[in-house]
Amino acid sequence: MNTIQDALEQAVAAGLPGIVAEVRDGGRSWFGTAGVADRATGRARTQEEQFHIGSLTKAFTATVVFKLVDEHRLRLDDTVEHWLPGLVQGNGNNGRLITVRHLLQQTSGLVNYAFDDPDMMNRYISTDYLKHRFDQWTPEELVRIGMKYPPYYAPGTAFRYSNANYMLLGLIIERASGSTYAEELSRLLFRPLGLTGTYLPGTETIIAGPHSRMYTKLPAGDPDAQVYDVTELNSSLGWAAGGIVSSTGDLGRFFAALLGGELFSPALQAEMWATVSTEGAGWIPDTRYGMGTFEQTLPNGVTVFGGGGALNGSWTYVMGTRDGKRLVVCNVNGDWVNPLDAFFAVLEAEFPAAGK
Repeated sequence: MNTIQDALEQAVAAGLPGIVAEVRDGGRSWFGTAGVADRATGRARTQEEQFHIGSLTKAFTATVVFKLVDEHRLRLDDTVEHWLPGLVQGNGNNGRLITVRHLLQQTSGLVNYAFDDPDMMNRYISTDYLKHRFDQWTPEELVRIGMKYPPYYAPGTAFRYSNANYMLLGLIIERASGSTYAEELSRLLFRPLGLTGTYLPGTETIIAGPHSRMYTKLPAGDPDAQVYDVTELNSSLGWAAGGIVSSTGDLGRFFAALLGGELFSPALQAEMWATVSTEGAGWIPDTRYGMGTFEQTLPNGVTVFGGGGALNGSWTYVMGTRDGKRLVVCNVNGDWVNPLDAFFAVLEAEFPAAGK
C-alpha cells in the first residue's frame, strides 16, 4: 500500500512543482512535503506556509452565515431581495424567489460569472491573466455580470456551481451584521479558533507570511504552454467565494471544529451537512454538495467530508471523517497536472478501503 509520502512524491514526479500534506488524527499529527516552493531557488515547502485557498473560502462564508442564524440576525429562508433589494433582477433572474438556503447549496440557478461569461473566462485562462490578475472588483460588479444571462433553471430545482451565490452571501453577511465580511470572519471564526495564519487579503497582492511561489501554465489546458509565476494577485475576484489565505494547520483546526459540531447548534449542524446531488452538473464525480462543503466517495469507495478550492497556481483540499477527528489537508502550488489525482492518491493512502 502506498503511504502518503509516496503519493506526494508521485505528484511531483507527474509534474507538479510542490505539494504539502498535513494529517490530524486524534493525538497524532504528521506533515509531509515533496517538490519545491520556489523553482528558481529549489527552496523546499514548509509547514508554516500560507497559500490562497480558493473556493475553500465558501466553507468559511457558509459558517459565518450559520453563526449569524444562531445569533438570530438572519434566516436560511430569507430571500435575496429582502437583504439586497434590486440587485438580482433582469433576464429572468428574480431575487424574490432565491433564498439564503439556495445560495448556500448552489441551487439558486444563477449563472457563474467566473466561468460562463466569455470575457471573464478569457481574462483568467489565457495569457491575459498576467495583467488581469491585479484587477480590483466589487462584489456587486461581479454579480451584475451574471445578471446579463438568464438563470440555468428555477431556484431550488437543481445544483449548479456558481461563485455568484457566495458573492451574494458575503453581501448579505454585511447587511445582516452591520460589519464588513472580513470583520465577521475575524469575530466569529479567526479569533475564536486561533487561526493566526488565516485572513482575507482585501486589496493586498502579496501574501503576508511565509509562502511558496504559485505557478500556472497559460493558456490553460495547453500541455505545452509556458509556466508563469503568478504568486502576486488581487483576490477580489474571489472575495466571499474564494478570497481567503490560510495554512494547513489553520485549515485542519477549522474543519475539525466544523465537522465536529463545535461551531453551532446540532440542528444547524445537520442543516450544514445536508447535501444535494451534483449529478448532471459537470462537477466532481461521486460528490454531493452541502453548504460550502461537500461529501465525496473516493475511487476506493471510502466516503470523506470537507471541501476544496483552486485558483491559478494554488489548489487545496481538506477531507476527513464525518466527526472531524481524522483529517487530511493538502495543497499544491501548480495547476497543469490535474491536482485531483494527487489529492485522491493522498486521501486513499490515509483512508484505505476496508481490508486494504
